[in-house]
Amino acid sequence: MISTQAQPVLMVTQNAALWQHWQQIDGSRWLPARGLGLQDMQRWARQSRQLVMLDSELPRLPGWDHAEWPGLLQNLKVLVLGTRPNDTEGRQALACGASGYAHAYTPAESLGTILNSIDEGSIWLGRSLMQRLLQDIDSRLPASSAQDWTAGLSPREQQVARQASMGHSNPDIADSLGISERTVRAHLSAIFEKLQVSDRLMLALKVHGIGR
Repeated sequence: MISTQAQPVLMVTQNAALWQHWQQIDGSRWLPARGLGLQDMQRWARQSRQLVMLDSELPRLPGWDHAEWPGLLQNLKVLVLGTRPNDTEGRQALACGASGYAHAYTPAESLGTILNSIDEGSIWLGRSLMQRLLQDIDSRLPASSAQDWTAGLSPREQQVARQASMGHSNPDIADSLGISERTVRAHLSAIFEKLQVSDRLMLALKVHGIGR
C-alpha cells in the first residue's frame, strides 16, 4: 500500500520497459504517474506539481537548442534520463533548466536518491559531466582575487578545495598531496560544512568568486 506521504513523480516515456523500470522506485516515498509527452508535463505544472522524469529519447522531442525548452521546464524539477547519456546532451539539458541528468536505467534505489536531491533543490549530474563542468569553469574564470573563501580553512583544506574546484577526482587529489582518499573525503566534508556548500559545483563557484 502506498503511503499518503508519497511524493507524486511524473514519468514521461513511451518506452514500456523504461516505465516498468522507473516504477521500481520506493513506493513509500514516491508515487509514479505516467506521462507520454510534453503536454503531460505542462498539465503537471498547471497542477502545481514539480517532479518529472523525462526520457531524452521520447519521440518527436525538440532538440535541446530549441527555444521552447526554458518555458517548458519553468516551475518544474526535471530529471532528464537517456539510455545513451553523453556529457554534451547533459550540459545542454542543464542549460535549458533541467535539474538533473542521468542514465535511464540507473538502479531504482539510486533513482530515489537523485529524486530526493532534486526535490530538495539541488542539481544532479554524473561524475564525468561534473568534472567537465568544473574544468570549464576553471578554464574560463580565474580564481577569485578575493580570498574570503579561504577564511577558516586550514592550508591543507585550501589545497583540497582548489583541486576539487578544478575538477580533480579524489584519487587524483590524494596522489597529488600524498594523502589517502579517506583523508580527502574528510577534508571535503569539512570544507563543505565550513563554506556552506553542498557539492563540488557550488564549491567551484565559491572559489571563483561567484558563490555566496
